[in-house]
Amino acid sequence: MELHRHLEGSLRLTTMLEIAREFKLDLPYNNVEKFRSLVQMVEGEPFTHENFLLKFNTLRQLYRSPEAIKKITKHAIMDAASDNIRYMELRFTPVALTRVRDYPLGEAMDWVIDTVEETSKEYGVMTTLIANVNRHESLELAEEVLKLSIDRLDKGIAAFDIGGNEADFPGEEFAGIFQEAKQAGLRITVHAGEWGGPENITLAVDKLGAERIGHGVRIMEDAKIVDMALEHKITFEVCPTSNYQTGSFPTIEEHPLPDMHKAGLDVTVNTDDPSMFQIDLSDEYELTCETLGLSMEAIKGTVLNAAKAAFLPEEKKKKLIDSLKKEFEDNDKEINGG
Repeated sequence: MELHRHLEGSLRLTTMLEIAREFKLDLPYNNVEKFRSLVQMVEGEPFTHENFLLKFNTLRQLYRSPEAIKKITKHAIMDAASDNIRYMELRFTPVALTRVRDYPLGEAMDWVIDTVEETSKEYGVMTTLIANVNRHESLELAEEVLKLSIDRLDKGIAAFDIGGNEADFPGEEFAGIFQEAKQAGLRITVHAGEWGGPENITLAVDKLGAERIGHGVRIMEDAKIVDMALEHKITFEVCPTSNYQTGSFPTIEEHPLPDMHKAGLDVTVNTDDPSMFQIDLSDEYELTCETLGLSMEAIKGTVLNAAKAAFLPEEKKKKLIDSLKKEFEDNDKEINGG
């Protein structure tokens, strides 16, 4: 179960190199390690959100053709399947995909939608799409993406999100757009409480109508906001490696996921940008268990939390939850010799 994965952070390094060579981009594609440092977080560089966000300047250069965008999308689904992910919510930023070649936003969205539909069926990964906008970009752009998303509600786009630099752009001015999204039937998740303080979580819930919070790891700094999240039954899309490598915490051992779990918050475990952090979801579960100390039962709980919070119709959600519970029971019987 993966609730928080960005298409733009899921590009295979080999694919990025192929695109850079094909289009003869002004990038060091003949020096793999130098190229890697432009598109992935690597040891020895600053683990800060500023450094992380800079890498998207390079990534945006790679969306050079419809074929490239479709290939990137297909690989994201294939990689999820190889990691045994049964259900994934893949968020994508139409403005990022179209900026370098000035493609029409709607056309690029359809390339992603059609590829996800075809590849998900082929590889058996149930996939829901979330349209994302950035805080530092204009309200007009966000409104355009929203209208195109509403038009595609019946084609796989189920939710609306806002990301980007919340430390400098909390996002309160987008409240009207998110209200419009909710009224149209889109579900709402919001990046908050990662690089900005816990008050941004309150803003996301109260002003933007968030049902889920992307990251939200600063919440343990304010007990009142913990109580608010519990009252509203907010689910948190936690991405431990991402939170560490983008500067939320100086060491991975200081990650608050165990404290969030102990406080009774509905936490889930996710990758965020698997290529940029050179991880997959299995790595995150291993980290959660071995480094952060969550028990196997607690980790199963995070999987079920994700299923319960999935942006799916209730009937599909129930089938997903029931299938996961059965699989857990069957695995327990096998382990215990039952």
